[in-house]
Amino acid sequence: MDQTIIFFFAAIIIVGGLLFAVIEFTKKGTKQLDVNRYRIKWLAIEQQLKKDEPSSYHLVVLNADKLLDQALKDRGAKGETLGERLKSSATLFSNRNTVWTAHKLRNQIAHETDVSVNYDAARQALNGFKQALKDVGAI
Repeated sequence: MDQTIIFFFAAIIIVGGLLFAVIEFTKKGTKQLDVNRYRIKWLAIEQQLKKDEPSSYHLVVLNADKLLDQALKDRGAKGETLGERLKSSATLFSNRNTVWTAHKLRNQIAHETDVSVNYDAARQALNGFKQALKDVGAI
């Protein structure tokens, strides 16, 4: 009888340990980000925006969008595209509309030939991306 109880508890401990290991190896979305690496990249993007260089307006929006996409991937967000990752991570964002507006501007830049972006629109998009990066814990 005593051996049966010992065997039973040993089996529970082994199964519990295996279950814990499986959960730890498969959970996503809670990964820690290298904040210093993201801050350095973010500062470089912000410095690329020059009021007297209209060509920089498109570039900073594209680069900020890529950085947010990478942060969401590194956090384990689900989805094949940034749009899908934004949807699956919607609860993380303090202002979903600014993130989506910034991402939509990126899509216009990437997919339309006659997009005109002014300094204020680029600055506003950067502010949206910056807040999103803060919200996901990247900067």
